[in-house]
Amino acid sequence: MATCGEVLVKLLESYGVEQVFGIPGVHTVELYRGLARSPIRHVAPRHEQGAGFMADGYARTRGTPGVCFIITGPGMTNITTAMGQAYADSIPMLVISSVQSRSQLGGGRGKLHELPNQSTLVSGVCAFSHTLMAAADLPAVLARAFAVFDGARPRPVHIEIPLDVLVEDADALLGSEPVRVQRAGAAPVAVENMARWLRKARRPLILAGGGAIDAAPALTRLAERLQAPVALTINAKGMLPAAHPLQIGSTQSLPATRELIEAADVVLAIGTELAETDYDITFKNAFRIPGTLLRVDIDPDQTVRNFLPKVALVADADSAAQALLAALDSTALPPRDPDWGATRVSRLRDVLAAEWDLATQAQTVMLATLLEVLPDAVLVGDSTQPVYTGNLTLDMDQPRRWFNASTGYGTLGYALPAAMGAWLGGGSAREQRRPVVCLIGDGGLQFTLPELASAVEARIPVIVLLWNNQGYEEIKKYMLNRAIEPVGVDIHTPDFIAIARAMGCEAQAVSGVSALREAVTNASARQLPTLIEIDQTTWMSEFHPC
Repeated sequence: MATCGEVLVKLLESYGVEQVFGIPGVHTVELYRGLARSPIRHVAPRHEQGAGFMADGYARTRGTPGVCFIITGPGMTNITTAMGQAYADSIPMLVISSVQSRSQLGGGRGKLHELPNQSTLVSGVCAFSHTLMAAADLPAVLARAFAVFDGARPRPVHIEIPLDVLVEDADALLGSEPVRVQRAGAAPVAVENMARWLRKARRPLILAGGGAIDAAPALTRLAERLQAPVALTINAKGMLPAAHPLQIGSTQSLPATRELIEAADVVLAIGTELAETDYDITFKNAFRIPGTLLRVDIDPDQTVRNFLPKVALVADADSAAQALLAALDSTALPPRDPDWGATRVSRLRDVLAAEWDLATQAQTVMLATLLEVLPDAVLVGDSTQPVYTGNLTLDMDQPRRWFNASTGYGTLGYALPAAMGAWLGGGSAREQRRPVVCLIGDGGLQFTLPELASAVEARIPVIVLLWNNQGYEEIKKYMLNRAIEPVGVDIHTPDFIAIARAMGCEAQAVSGVSALREAVTNASARQLPTLIEIDQTTWMSEFHPC
């Protein structure tokens, strides 16, 4: 007899799942019954939040859902933070958990790991949560989950399986085949309406977000056809190469870039929420789009949030970009304003470069050094100062190589487990994977520090670049700027080098560009994780000696 738990593993294989993250428990062992004989790899984090962050990082580099096996009760409460981050950033994640037996659901009998209703608990951080009441329903529920991942706005999906259903006879389901759906195409009427506005625009501009990440080639050609400057959100970095003459960067919150956006007569926003953490990081509600706004998004609801468009198109970003290109190629376009396009972008870049303060310049040098040594690296960031700097100053040459937790949900501790997932998602063979660097502060690292042990165990050679300023410096500044006496921000700083070595990592502290270059070069040759600690005060004093 094949149990429901065993058939689940087979069905995941049929959907192309190659990796699962989870911590086995007495309520999930039946999920593991078929896993030892499966080609699916399993990595055990040290906390379920780590499992969720690993699945998130895996999905962002791989472009396919990250999958987690999670126990009832505390496992689900632990993973909700990671689900919240994935939900905010539209990341596909499949969370499969156990739950009490059907006859005991909501019984309040004090059973092990019992929650009154864990499906309701997580419903706010997933596209849907489903309780599988019969093994026979498993293929249909998985099909629903992958329909969300494939055809809608991708977000976490939760499937909980009662303990008695996990052991049900499911032999009849072994022949079940996966069901895959295609994303919505671009409606011709809306495409023509948009093309009509773009044809007559003299100062067109494109705002592209992470929802358009797979449309990079078509979007680049569209920008070149229109001679339209392109502003990328943080999750869209790399859609246009760093040196592309129409690429503005991710500086939509800065006055000079806002001036350019406000000068555009037609703005095409594609795959972007137009939300605070990409367009208003100073929290002044000053971002404006005076020109005619055209919006493309896979989510109908999102096309009318934050800024109302003149024309809205619900479609896959790549299909929409391809359709707009075809529509625009059929007719000649009027001349653009002479100082628009690449000319205006070059002028903006010069203005921004002249405005970076010394701290920003020093942190940018640190990031540039990483890419000098590892030009194809994936940089996974936490909420920490060098990441905030890189969001503004760093541009990438390919998408899926810069992402962090400073957007959307904005959780701490994300970067280490997400970097591990990113490395695992980078290829099927070790030699095919890009190097991955975790950018994290001393405060954030203490949230998920035990995951260094799981990285050693799984032989994941992530490079952890620790920016140490001995506390929550950004929050301390925020308090001082509001005349609040700092409390709770000057936290104890442990000996990270000793801790990392005790867990089996290589670890060292460095100061200065040459020492960092050497440390990263050495770390990239190892098969185990390396922690490189940079003291903020020392780095700044050496880079800008008084």
